[in-house]
Amino acid sequence: MRFRKIKKILSYLFKSFHDDEKSTFLNKFITTVIILSLISVVLETEDVFKNKYEYALNIFETIFLIIFTLEYFLRIIVAGRIEKYSGFMGRIKFIFSPMSIIDLLAIIPSLMTAFSSDFLLLRIVRLLRMLRLLKLIQNNPSLKLFSQALIASKFQLYACFAITLLILFASSIFIYLLEGNIQPEAFGSIPRSMWWAISTLTTVGYGDVYPITVLGKVFAGIVGICGIGIIAMPAGIISANFKSHKK
Repeated sequence: MRFRKIKKILSYLFKSFHDDEKSTFLNKFITTVIILSLISVVLETEDVFKNKYEYALNIFETIFLIIFTLEYFLRIIVAGRIEKYSGFMGRIKFIFSPMSIIDLLAIIPSLMTAFSSDFLLLRIVRLLRMLRLLKLIQNNPSLKLFSQALIASKFQLYACFAITLLILFASSIFIYLLEGNIQPEAFGSIPRSMWWAISTLTTVGYGDVYPITVLGKVFAGIVGICGIGIIAMPAGIISANFKSHKK
């Protein structure tokens, strides 16, 4: 009778952890805990709030740590129901899988905080708890689908990155040649010109530096149009792969 109950619990946990088709109660609970833990990390960086509610924040962090630790070990236990993760070596393989590493990264920063007294290290480690954001991918089928589309797009995205770098360097060199002698403080070198090229290509356009010659302005317009294409290209690639994975 007891064995049946354990088997039933394990079956429920397996369905909760590995069912991509629907979001189960457990996944919704874990997602809520992740969001609450992130809010706690954000509020902790505000000194006024931290000094007033430090004790409460520490209690909440301990609760979050316990929940994430239990989830981590339960995932390892339940993973054995999948054929490729069955047995001792199968579970070792599961521990080193990407999703399992994400689970571990959600726990380690909190454990390090308990055993470190170095202020700078503590600050860095506490901010590392933001890695819990990655767990949202694990518990949300839509985000998981998006991550799969992103991985499928990696070669096209590498090509986009290479083209972006090429245009960035070309833009910096040309604007340096066109404006360098007239505005040496802004375009007197290629590295200085890169700031303008980056802000223009990303369509941000801060307006702190800008070309004043006719040729410089014409070139700036061309670079701005190229920037629109650079922003749109990755979005189109990921969108196409997202649709193909959804099918």
